[in-house]
Amino acid sequence: MSSEQFDALVVGAGISGLYQTYKLREAGFSVRAIESAPDVGGTWYWNAYPGCRVDSPANIYQYWFSQALLDDWDWSERFPAQPEIKRYLQHVARRFDLYSAIEFETRVASAEWLEEQAQWRVVTDTGKTFTARYLVSCVGLLSTPKVLSIPDQETFQGRVYYTARWPQQPVDLNGQRVGVIGNGATGIQVIQTLAPEVSELTVFQRTPQYAVRMKNYKVDKHIMSDWRADYPHISKLVHTTFGGFTWDPAEEGHAATLTPEQRNDVYEECWADGSLKMFVGTFPETLVDPVMNAELTEFVRNKIRVQINDPVLANKLIPSDHGYGLKRVPLESGYYEAFNRPNVQLVDVKAEPISGFYEGGLRVGDKEYPLDVLIMATGFDAGTGTLSRMGVRGRGGQSLAALWGRDIRTTLGLQVHGFPNLFLIGGPLSPSAAFCNVQTCVQQQIDWVTEAISHVRESGHRSMEPTLEREEEWVRHHDEVANATLMVTVDSWYTGANIQGKQRRLLSYIGGAHVYRELCEEIQQQGYPGFKLTR
Repeated sequence: MSSEQFDALVVGAGISGLYQTYKLREAGFSVRAIESAPDVGGTWYWNAYPGCRVDSPANIYQYWFSQALLDDWDWSERFPAQPEIKRYLQHVARRFDLYSAIEFETRVASAEWLEEQAQWRVVTDTGKTFTARYLVSCVGLLSTPKVLSIPDQETFQGRVYYTARWPQQPVDLNGQRVGVIGNGATGIQVIQTLAPEVSELTVFQRTPQYAVRMKNYKVDKHIMSDWRADYPHISKLVHTTFGGFTWDPAEEGHAATLTPEQRNDVYEECWADGSLKMFVGTFPETLVDPVMNAELTEFVRNKIRVQINDPVLANKLIPSDHGYGLKRVPLESGYYEAFNRPNVQLVDVKAEPISGFYEGGLRVGDKEYPLDVLIMATGFDAGTGTLSRMGVRGRGGQSLAALWGRDIRTTLGLQVHGFPNLFLIGGPLSPSAAFCNVQTCVQQQIDWVTEAISHVRESGHRSMEPTLEREEEWVRHHDEVANATLMVTVDSWYTGANIQGKQRRLLSYIGGAHVYRELCEEIQQQGYPGFKLTR
């Protein structure tokens, strides 16, 4: 079978895939990107569900590599909705002629390392075969949906939609009886958006969530001008902070020098910002000290409680089994108030599990809930899910899926021992897997990967991979940092607990994006110690 040959093959054409394709091409490599969707965008293509919007401010959720791009793109909101983010990525792809490098509606069926040729052979679901010296995964952290198996779905006469694969054409839900399963970050956006539009909204909740009121606003020409004037400062600042944002938590130990009233003032300030500053802008102790976490948790609970009219309902909507910040923190815009509406009801499916579909809706226990539409906002197999399904086999035919099935491990989230010239962007055990503004951390990783690949070429080598010792060193460090936090005490997708049988390990590096960046830069400056280069 004939194959197309490139220096590098990039999997994915979302935020990371577009920039990685651009960087490799600028570095003089021939590159092809493979994308399963019919257009660019990745997450921002597929997640077209009602209410979808970014939870990082637009003035930091963007590329920094081109001054011309910064000059010619105007944002319309502080937290833009999905259509605007998709248009932005389409604009980037057009402006830098990236469409010509992308193979759309194509998935990787298998990827095999050919030791003798020092190349990857990639077979796609369309029957095409590619060979490339370097394989770069830009598939994203949250791209493989978790699919629920509910009995008797074939009997249901209504419609079922997954938020992660929402139809691209408009879906009219006005006047419909709609059910939603899942109330994480996605479910919250769906619920608050649909509550005023549908005749009845039934929320099937298993786990309540802490959510922070989003402070969104329109961006006029004056705000846009102020943003642009600050871009040079912001582009540097985001690389020096814990989470890749423009804010940082107070220094460790500072909380102990303050009175409870003074700490409360800090909480109030962060809450008023209406952003993820409420997650990464207070005190670092809130993620490691149970007493400090309890203090912050009570503050957040009180903020949520006043939004809900019925005290009994408030108790159901506010978590009681874990502290604030120990699971993914969503932003909301009227989520809790939605439950004050007469057309919205909450069903506790943890107390009484879903028993199955029937012709007219969903059955919980013995009770039937009539529905015209059921929306599944059930989350993702985060971090490892998509790459594990690509049939990746490294040296000696070693399966990446089998390896990660036993032990989720990487080196800096960038490479895996036994898989030469396989590079990961947003891979597990890196900050961008959950604890960093995605745009900040994937651009940092892509810059590192491009430099590493260029180093392999310029030094006359054919392949690069971490040694087992280097990988074990990183995994130990990652686990040591993770296990010092309260995060590992809670079941969530952060720890892989939402997927049955998945290894329990914090999927993202929580030592700080700024610390991670320094570690990566040190490795490059020292000539990649702990990485084996082969001629």
